[in-house]
Amino acid sequence: MTTIRNFIDDTARSVAFLSRLPMPQRHFIGYDGRLSRAVRAFPLAGVLIVLPAAALAAILSAFHAPPMLLAFATLALQVLLTGALHEDGLSDAADGIGGGRDRDSALAIMKDSRVGSYGVVALVLSFGLRAAAIAALAAVLTPSGLGMALLAVAAMSRTAMVWHWSLLPPARRDGVAASVGEPDSGATTVALAGGIAIAALLLLPHGTILSFTLALAAAVITVLAFNRIALGKIGGHTGDTIGATQQLAEMSVLFALALAL
Repeated sequence: MTTIRNFIDDTARSVAFLSRLPMPQRHFIGYDGRLSRAVRAFPLAGVLIVLPAAALAAILSAFHAPPMLLAFATLALQVLLTGALHEDGLSDAADGIGGGRDRDSALAIMKDSRVGSYGVVALVLSFGLRAAAIAALAAVLTPSGLGMALLAVAAMSRTAMVWHWSLLPPARRDGVAASVGEPDSGATTVALAGGIAIAALLLLPHGTILSFTLALAAAVITVLAFNRIALGKIGGHTGDTIGATQQLAEMSVLFALALAL
């Protein structure tokens, strides 16, 4: 019972960290704010956060809403639920990595709240690619299949965050990511295994093994490629790169599914 209770607490803490959804205070009694163990629940937290948006997509699909209208409405609700947390990370990471001359200037730019041209372009591409992919999926999947696919993407993209976080050292010691601790190896393993299992359970009944394999490969390649860029430019991860990883993984997985289904 204690193990189950701890996992429920970790899920609530992960949802609170990754979104603007209020969680019952009983899950935070004695909590020190660290996420070293709680990251194991990130895939499930992603599913819970995106569940309202996935339900909206399924309902709009059932009523034969225009695919692009459905897609942007779904993304709009996701942004409201997350408070644009991951989009902010993508924008800051794009500005810093794209505009920084060296490590120190890149980190300084990422800490600046102002949005530059790299960040604007990254956000435009993020919303455009995701909307196009969701619209393409809406045209070929049943309403329930579309909802399940969006939940699978949510689980995979949050799993990607944990993997990126665990593979790289912190780029600075005073950032958000450093303040909440490094993922435990056991928690990382649970997140990776759980994220893949959740995605498989959600995707395979509505797709094919090939589509699932391509989606998984897209997420893996995206994380490894972005890790190399982040390590070379700023020497590790930050809260912004963790958020950017979620966005990049979501884009790549949706893109892969739109091609495969």
